Amino acid sequence: MIPAILISAVLVSASGEAVPGLSEAESPKKQGAFLSWSDEQAVEIGKAMRAAGRVGGWFDARVVHTEHSYNYKLRATWLTPEVIRASARMHQLVEGMDDETTMDLVEDAEGRGDTVILVEIDPREGSGIIPREWVALLRPKTDDGSERAVQGVNKPQLRNVKALSGTSRRDYAYDIFWLVFPLVRSDGAPLFRDGDREAELVVRIQGKEGRVAWSIPQSIRERSREIASKGRPSP
Repeated sequence: MIPAILISAVLVSASGEAVPGLSEAESPKKQGAFLSWSDEQAVEIGKAMRAAGRVGGWFDARVVHTEHSYNYKLRATWLTPEVIRASARMHQLVEGMDDETTMDLVEDAEGRGDTVILVEIDPREGSGIIPREWVALLRPKTDDGSERAVQGVNKPQLRNVKALSGTSRRDYAYDIFWLVFPLVRSDGAPLFRDGDREAELVVRIQGKEGRVAWSIPQSIRERSREIASKGRPSP
């Protein structure tokens, strides 16, 4: 059963399904509700921000370059404030941590960059190797989204940050990457405008491109505006 404090709040998953999130009174900036989430609730909140796609076309085939993969399976989990709390809560339940230690996990995760996306890539046949020079961009899914895109920076050390582990069980068929993205642009403006409804992650690998998209959570809008208001330019 969903606690009463959560009934008024929902997240919208990549598939369009509603799942429990944080109420307006219990925003990510305040303590409280997530420390009472069940394991099932935490898993669903994480799944809501997990999207799947493919880099390259369904019918891409290897012709000459056997060292290259045909295409790549793609999954991405946006580690929003809600997902970070869901992940921390799952660790609390498994490890028996007290509330203060669990809150420390959240604080640690949120201090690692503006926003983090966990990207999973599975090469289809070929060499099975992902080229080092692949690129990931986060942008609004709008006509001018390409002009406002920001590039992610791969941070392998984030695999040791517990609250950035997501809520889904690891699939070892995929290579996993933690990418940090700025939520403000080089001119200091928030990445997402008030009229933007969806965010899009674009992954490019050796001339092939894949995309996944999410509805933009209110928590991300708030975080973006807060960072922009401090006058810190995007890295």
